[in-house]
Amino acid sequence: MKIEDFMLPCPSKKFLGIECFGCGAQRAIVMVFEGRFSDAFHMFPAVYTLLIFLFTVGISFIDKKRNYGNVLIIMAIINSIIMVIAYFYKHFYLNLH
Repeated sequence: MKIEDFMLPCPSKKFLGIECFGCGAQRAIVMVFEGRFSDAFHMFPAVYTLLIFLFTVGISFIDKKRNYGNVLIIMAIINSIIMVIAYFYKHFYLNLH
């Protein structure tokens, strides 16, 4: 069995035929763990900020003494901006060329 057998399908892509802002995130994370860093970035440009965000969420559950709320909000905003820019770049700029 491969890890790809356990990946969740995107409901937006499956039912509407339209990729969502997070399409490619699972495959990009697998690529990072396989050492294919450039491929991961090209698949989903927000992969590195997403991994840092998820790591920080994990740390916030372990380290109850500190408040990670503001840091997580800032990281979520930055990650969201990268995802939106990458989505529009991928669907509008690349489709024109």
